[in-house]
Parts: sequence; C-alpha cells; structure tokens
Amino acid sequence: MAMKLVCSQTELNGSLQLVSRAIAGRPTHPVLANVLVTADAAAGRLSLTGFDLSLGIQTSFPAQVEASGAITLPAKLLTDIVSRLPADGPLTLSCPEGQEQTELSALTGSYQMRGMTAEDFPELPLVQNGQPILLSGKALVEGLRSTLFASSADEAKQILTGIHLKVENGGLEFAATDGHRLAVLRNSNSGNSSANASAGADEGAEAFAVTVPARSLRELERLLSARPSDESISLFCDRGQVVFLWADQVLTSRTLEGTYPNYGQLIPESFSRSILLERKALVATLERIAVLADQHNNVVKLRSEPASGLVYLSADAQDVGSGSESLAAELEGDAIELAFNVRYVLEGLKSMADQRVQLRLNSATSPAVIAGAEDDGRFTYLVMPVQIRT
Repeated sequence: MAMKLVCSQTELNGSLQLVSRAIAGRPTHPVLANVLVTADAAAGRLSLTGFDLSLGIQTSFPAQVEASGAITLPAKLLTDIVSRLPADGPLTLSCPEGQEQTELSALTGSYQMRGMTAEDFPELPLVQNGQPILLSGKALVEGLRSTLFASSADEAKQILTGIHLKVENGGLEFAATDGHRLAVLRNSNSGNSSANASAGADEGAEAFAVTVPARSLRELERLLSARPSDESISLFCDRGQVVFLWADQVLTSRTLEGTYPNYGQLIPESFSRSILLERKALVATLERIAVLADQHNNVVKLRSEPASGLVYLSADAQDVGSGSESLAAELEGDAIELAFNVRYVLEGLKSMADQRVQLRLNSATSPAVIAGAEDDGRFTYLVMPVQIRT
C-alpha cells in the first residue's frame, strides 16, 4: 500500500471540492466519511473518489507519482487542510507500506492523518455494459439548468424529486415537475454532430427513459460547468444505476423507481388567450411586486386589458400593504384575471434567455404555459394558477 506522490495544491483542492459533495453527511459506515485517494504511477495521475452509496463522484488529474497506491482519508479534514495551504505550491502525499498513517507535506509544514484501507471503500457501480448513449455536454447543462428548479423537494413524492431523461429519435428530453409546475426541454438532433454527439444524443441511440435524483444531476451540472469538456459524455444505465463518464471524470447515481407521470397530457393543445411581454421587464416588475407577495402567500394577480394593451400585476398582503404595476403587452383573446405563485413564475422566467416571452392560457383555473416568443417549442414551462377567493 506504499504510496508517494507530488501534486499541485490548486488541482488537489479543486478536485476535493468536487468529490466531497458525494461524501455522506451522516455516514452509515466510517469509511463513507472518507475520500478514496488512488495514485497511479503508470498513468501519472491522482484519482479522488467520494461515494455515499447513492451518489458517486470520481475525478483525476496529473501528478508526479513515485509509488502507486491507495488509501482513504477523512474527507472534511483533508479538504479543510488543503484549502488553507498556499495556492499553486507543491504538496507531497506519502503513506508507508502496510500503514494507514498518511503524511501531507507542504512548503509551510507537514500534517499527519489516520486513514482507512482502500479495501474498506465500496466500489463505484461502474456499469459499462453494452453501448453507451453519447450525449453532448452543452446539451446536458442546458437541459439541467432548464428543469432542475422545477423538481420536488418533498421526499414523500419520491419520483418527482428526480429529473426524467428521455432519448427518442436521437433527441434528448428533460422533464421536471413538483405537481404545481412542469418544465420540459427538448434538444433535437439537428445540432453539431461532431464526435457522434448531436445537440442531444447520437442519432443511433435507442429509445430510452430514466428518472435520476435531482440532487445527483445538480452535481453533474456543477461538474460540467466547473470543468467544461468538448468530449461526448457516455451514459450507461443498468439495474437501478446510471453512470455518466467523460474526460477524467465519473458520476454515478442510483435511479428512482416508479412510473414518471405522463406529463405530455398536462400541456393543452390549444389556447384562447396569449400575452406577449418583454422578459426582463416582466422579471423586474414581478420581483418588486414579490416583496409584498412574500409577506403573505406568494400570490400575485395578473389582469389583462386588451383594449389598452396593458397587463396589471398586483399583490395584496393583508394588514401590511398592497402594490400594483402595469406593463405594455401584445394581447390576443378576451380580458382575464388570474393568480400565480410568484416564485414559480420567476424561476421559470429566469431559466430562459429569450428577450420576449409568451404566456398562453385558456381560463383562470386551467394550466398556463410560458415559452420564449422566438422559441421553436424546445422549452415549455407550465404553471397551475392559484384559485382566487372572492
């Protein structure tokens, strides 16, 4: 088990920050509070792994490895020490043969810490059977940013705490709902097809659907954003596990059991009313009105006046105060008054990049859909109105 290596503080610190997010907060076994450190002399790389039996993250980076070996070290202690050492300085990690005491040396001094043998650390479920589905990293990040916020935080609604990923005809679809709103992003296969990965998935990919915990996918989005890669991401799925594999990184996650709701049925096929608004102006107005809405029940009322081409947004916080603002809009259909949870609407609007957005609806109690005015149907955000008590 002898191990000795020299690496950069910046690389080690950055990698520890990434994998420590998969370390159990309340481990069921002491070794799960540790990070697995593996040095490979032949490859000249240091690999770090965190795994809480549900989410696993592994990353590696170049290091001068004198002797290969593996040990698990207390994740929080190691991260806290390394993060405080001088940036860019060389760090030496050494662990004598047959011992669990590891020494971390820096220019400023040295630290000893007791680890546990690598044999005690559970193996990551690296499912690599059959052909992987190749995904574009850019498409994955876009899909996750567009849907993660709409998943449920209620553990009682287990299946809704995940994001539903679906591959059909080479296109990749993401969906999330908490029962009050629904976000769906469809990446068609019309994008850049270099490296056999299109805007969504490679065209030869078999039809496929899986629901993955939002917590795991938040970490995937964080990893992809922290270290962007032009490489395709290989997705493997087998026996209740998914594995995302790319560059020098791996993320594994359990999948959620159960049948995801048939969300396509929730989206109305046609609408009798349409409200076209400047997105940034709408967000700014809603944020001001939300100051009052937050005092009471988060409810904001919307009233359209086709004759004047205006939309009125208002909030009434009992015993505190009330507020109202108007916005110019392009209106189709009859006047209408309805109410929304302002937080739901703002989260959807902030996930879009469009200059103008269209609110399409039929009645004050039926689902309303918000989409970019120039959007070709790729992103759909559905919100259920709040019933107004008269």
